[in-house]
Amino acid sequence: MKYVPSIAFDEMSGSAKGVTAAKSRGRKYIRNRGYGGGVRTSAQAAVKSVFKQLTQSWKNLTNAQILAWNALAQTQAGKSVLGTAAKITGANLYTRLNYWIVQTGGAALATPPTLVGVDAPAEADLDLSADAFNFQLTDMPENVADLRLIIQASAPQSNGISRAYSKAVQIGAAREVVDEMINIKDDYEAVHGAVTEAAPKVFLKYFYVNTKTGEKSGEMLATVKLG
Repeated sequence: MKYVPSIAFDEMSGSAKGVTAAKSRGRKYIRNRGYGGGVRTSAQAAVKSVFKQLTQSWKNLTNAQILAWNALAQTQAGKSVLGTAAKITGANLYTRLNYWIVQTGGAALATPPTLVGVDAPAEADLDLSADAFNFQLTDMPENVADLRLIIQASAPQSNGISRAYSKAVQIGAAREVVDEMINIKDDYEAVHGAVTEAAPKVFLKYFYVNTKTGEKSGEMLATVKLG
């Protein structure tokens, strides 16, 4: 069921509790939240496994360690599902940072790291053909030692789709940041299959993560079309 929200919620979107705020053809509405089916891909299962591991390890921290994470969380800000700024807890911050540390091959930190900040990547040159899916950063950070590149991509979309960044999921493992063209075709097709003329567009998100602190940069958005 859909409900038209008041003007007080003019720019909200996303889900909270049992409702979802959305926009269709210029009209904003609220509907009962859908939770989807219970089928998970192997990638989703892997993500869930890491979060489950971190939830358990948080419970094993000492009181002093928990207080340290809570103190650091007070200096950070998150974003609610409705798009507004929100405070985060020590447990939230512990999970957010350690998720990327674990994903890039490290061990979860029991004590909070000194945050250094991570700049977003430069724009990428993209070329998609039947033979290759090439990705190359146009500029490099000064120090790439602790950085890894995460590339997320949507399934192939038709020409009528103008925005599908929310459908982008990680393709391939975390990558070293290199000043050369990389062919991500095999990684892409392992997740989404081949791009076709009927659905020639791919929407991408890419960003850096710091393997020592777990910090994530801002996301860069890009679109590429077959041919």
